[in-house]
Amino acid sequence: MRQVQKSIQVHTRGRGLTEITRQVAEAVAEAGIGLGLCHVFVQHTSASLVLQENADPSARSDVETFFDSLVPDGGAPYTHTTEGLDDMPAHLRTALTSTSELIPIAHGRLQLGRWQGLYLFEHRRRSAVRHQIVHVWGE
Repeated sequence: MRQVQKSIQVHTRGRGLTEITRQVAEAVAEAGIGLGLCHVFVQHTSASLVLQENADPSARSDVETFFDSLVPDGGAPYTHTTEGLDDMPAHLRTALTSTSELIPIAHGRLQLGRWQGLYLFEHRRRSAVRHQIVHVWGE
């Protein structure tokens, strides 16, 4: 069994979903693993990873709208506002989603479903550079 790790950076434009499927697929191809697993981990507490539909942009928009209503920005009842009124809501959005995803690999390719894409979900309003670790292992 072989293991390969690669760090990738994603520049976000602020709150919302940014597809990172291509960057992760490139890391898998570079690893040269034919059959195995790909683990992606985001190294932040105010951004997360989600598998989501990548065919119709309205699906992503609806996800973003849902989270806006579920966890709105604002002061009360939050006390953790060190970096602004979106600080604690960003942490809560991360807690409700995931900081990692595990995707099978076969024939050297990610085995995502027909309409699935991997997204970095930025929870802060401002743009940011987000770091992900892509760990690939298998044969």
